[in-house]
Amino acid sequence: MTDTKSLDMKARRAARRAGLLARKSRWRINTVDNHGGYMLIDPFTNCAVDGSRWDLSAEDVIAICDESAAAQ
Repeated sequence: MTDTKSLDMKARRAARRAGLLARKSRWRINTVDNHGGYMLIDPFTNCAVDGSRWDLSAEDVIAICDESAAAQ
């Protein structure tokens, strides 16, 4: 439990450093448009940047945000 919580917080911090928001789905897992993972959102436009079907893992969020922060 603690490991998943720390990974969750690490993903959210990585998104914040990249200027994005990481939101985790709290709805039913494994529905057609909801895979129970994360979505990256642009806070200015409130649009999904990646993971529009809640299909990103915490590791995916960290990797995407690290690439985005390195490119800036």
